[in-house]
Amino acid sequence: MKNDPVIAVVCGGTSAEREVSLGSGLAVAEAFESIYEVEKIELLEEALPQQLDKKRHVVFSTLHGTFGEDGAFQSLLEKEGVEYAGCDVLSSRLTFDKVKTKSALRDAGVSVADQIAFHRSAPPNPVDVIEKLGPAVVLKPVRQGSSIGLGFAKSVEELESLLSNLEFDDWMLETMIVGKELSVGVLDGKATEIVEIRPKSGQYDYTSKYTKGMTEFLAPAPLPRALELEIKKIVERTFGACGCRDYARVDLMLSQSGSPFVLEVNTLPGMKETSLLPLSAAAAGINFKALLKKLVESAFLRFHSKYSAC
Repeated sequence: MKNDPVIAVVCGGTSAEREVSLGSGLAVAEAFESIYEVEKIELLEEALPQQLDKKRHVVFSTLHGTFGEDGAFQSLLEKEGVEYAGCDVLSSRLTFDKVKTKSALRDAGVSVADQIAFHRSAPPNPVDVIEKLGPAVVLKPVRQGSSIGLGFAKSVEELESLLSNLEFDDWMLETMIVGKELSVGVLDGKATEIVEIRPKSGQYDYTSKYTKGMTEFLAPAPLPRALELEIKKIVERTFGACGCRDYARVDLMLSQSGSPFVLEVNTLPGMKETSLLPLSAAAAGINFKALLKKLVESAFLRFHSKYSAC
């Protein structure tokens, strides 16, 4: 449309996930250019880009990690009246914190793994952890993404080793759920197709996630129809319980007994064509360009309702 805003694709940032963000930003900007007017903006500091104009731009962020997914960037956009695609400040802030997310999901009746949260200055006793959570546990930073800091322990000795080398302040230990790892895209509150993640190492850590050929993806996942519908219902309930809008990605584990557990909600998922959200959408018959149009649709409506008469 002639009066459509310019899409400002903001990428980079200052977090540990900067390189992942740059890759997503490049892929998105190139795909958007055949549909809309686009400006790609590489962020180098924790501040709004000066060239943003609230009456001209709609922001599509591919920022990951801190000052990207934690609500801080969204808060600055809202203060300046700049419209953007994706989850708002409150849902971004909530879902960036794994402990708070799990609390909200428990309240909504969504199954999540048992956990112990702690500060690195006071790590729990490994023997007590194993007694409470079971013989195998997963270590995660409370507020990081892209599997940064992820660790696995199947003995007291392995857990002692993990706890002796903690980079961030806030952490959580979870019961390790053995089974299938799944990921599902959500567009405007509706689940797309389920993707099964099969890392060749057996663990979907940073290396498996970002090393070509280390992981196989099955989309749609080969699941019984009834279980597929149950998982999609859980994903949609998760999206609503966290107050998400526009789009997100929900990651789950399907235990060997067939019980789904939500791991986390990703409000700004990776956006290369081979990333999980695009794979989930493609399995539902939505190609990459069509997906991108859907992702900015609601933001365009918000923009036009505010500025079209200006």
